[in-house]
Amino acid sequence: MTPNDTDATGRAIAATGAEQRLIAPTTKTARQQRIVELLGRQPVRSQTELAELLSEAGLGVGQATLSRDLVEIGAVKVRDAIGQLVYAVPGEGGDRSPRAGEAAAFEARLARVASELLVSAEGSANLVILRTPPGAAQYFASAIDHVGLDDVLGTIAGDDTVMVVSRNPVGGEALAARFLSLAARSDKDHS
Repeated sequence: MTPNDTDATGRAIAATGAEQRLIAPTTKTARQQRIVELLGRQPVRSQTELAELLSEAGLGVGQATLSRDLVEIGAVKVRDAIGQLVYAVPGEGGDRSPRAGEAAAFEARLARVASELLVSAEGSANLVILRTPPGAAQYFASAIDHVGLDDVLGTIAGDDTVMVVSRNPVGGEALAARFLSLAARSDKDHS
């Protein structure tokens, strides 16, 4: 099996030994979303480099398709903090200026948001329940999703509760402690 194999529904799968893991659908929308995520998390200097990253994620793509995708998502080359030209996509919301991703900046934002919104955090098995003030859960979940924490499989948000699913089957308590630590760290920075 190669990294570009798909299951019966067209979703990409990857095999590691005897184990198979579902990666993502191979639709154009899923591919473009993965490109946005990659460009937001790490500096990507060329289409070749981006194609390699997509291939590692189980999404093999040709240069022409990749070029069209970059145009459609509005990616442009900008200088990053150290002066290298890297691909960037416009920001969300009202700020449409292109931004090159920096993981430290995303984590700092998550710490700030956690310090402002986290009321409590409890973990059990692979789940974490984060409580927020009413109306804040979706914003908090979005901040978690944008950081792309390796140990977070995904989030589900209600009005005042975020459920975070850990990749580790018994990682809920450690992940809850991590969110509490992030909130406390940012509180100290603001004191």
